[in-house]
Amino acid sequence: MQNLHGRDLLTLGDLSPEEVQAVLERAIAQKQARRMAGKPPVATGKSAALIFMKPSLRTRVSFELACVDLGMHPVVLGPGDAFSREETVHDTIKVLERYVDVIVLRTFAQSHIEEVAEHASIPVVNALTDDYHPCQGLADLLTIREHKGTTSGLKLAYVGDGNNMANTYLLAGALTGMHVSIAGPAGFEPSAAVVATAQGLAAQYGTGAKLEVTNDARAAVAGADVVITDTWASMGQEAEHAARVAAFAGYSVDAALMSAADPEAIFMHCLPAHRGEEVQNEVIDAGYSVVFDEAENRLHAQRAWLSLVL
Repeated sequence: MQNLHGRDLLTLGDLSPEEVQAVLERAIAQKQARRMAGKPPVATGKSAALIFMKPSLRTRVSFELACVDLGMHPVVLGPGDAFSREETVHDTIKVLERYVDVIVLRTFAQSHIEEVAEHASIPVVNALTDDYHPCQGLADLLTIREHKGTTSGLKLAYVGDGNNMANTYLLAGALTGMHVSIAGPAGFEPSAAVVATAQGLAAQYGTGAKLEVTNDARAAVAGADVVITDTWASMGQEAEHAARVAAFAGYSVDAALMSAADPEAIFMHCLPAHRGEEVQNEVIDAGYSVVFDEAENRLHAQRAWLSLVL
């Protein structure tokens, strides 16, 4: 997969179906090698700038450990360390690329990471923006493949806010041939532009993906192989929390809603979870919940991506 060398990852839509599968194959191989005390392909002497404009647990730990596994040196920077003191994005990036081999950025606006990628001559990785979360998407596809053996032809139901994860699942489904049904209250659907982009990718690659947006949670979950939710109030929306809890009444994933899914369905959540809100304890603690496998797979998917682009 030399065509991935030096590539950016700003959204899953940057990849072809074959490239998505190549990342998953690399992740599976490296995950097995790590558990056997072997070493995945290394990038000894390389370094990465890990920039977090938002708080992070899973993303920071998984990227730091992925770098270490590959023999890289991670340099972690916070909001006071980068893009500060009124320095232009251009100047910041032109300095960083003299020091490091890849930039991983967790930020707010998608336009910010697009500007970074425009100026950078080294790979740029989106570690979460308000619009997309491709690293989580790859980890989730890896988790689905491990538990279901495939992604093609499965039904994925996402119940909740039409946020960066909903956008990412639409793109993931388009590239892997899944039936993706997004359910949320009126006014909280994914943007029509993202839906159109995903439908365009499905048509372009002929994956057979079916993509739909509905306000009926039970209809979305009916027969689903994978049921996913996410917090109703993302970072930066804390002031809207009470209003969003009221708006999303009836969209909590509980045992009754899960009963509409396929009997062998799995439950996923990118975490952190607000137990008692978007998901009930009876679901997230059930035997069909794979949320901690999913969290672990952030490490494996991200390490695979870094090893391919470097």
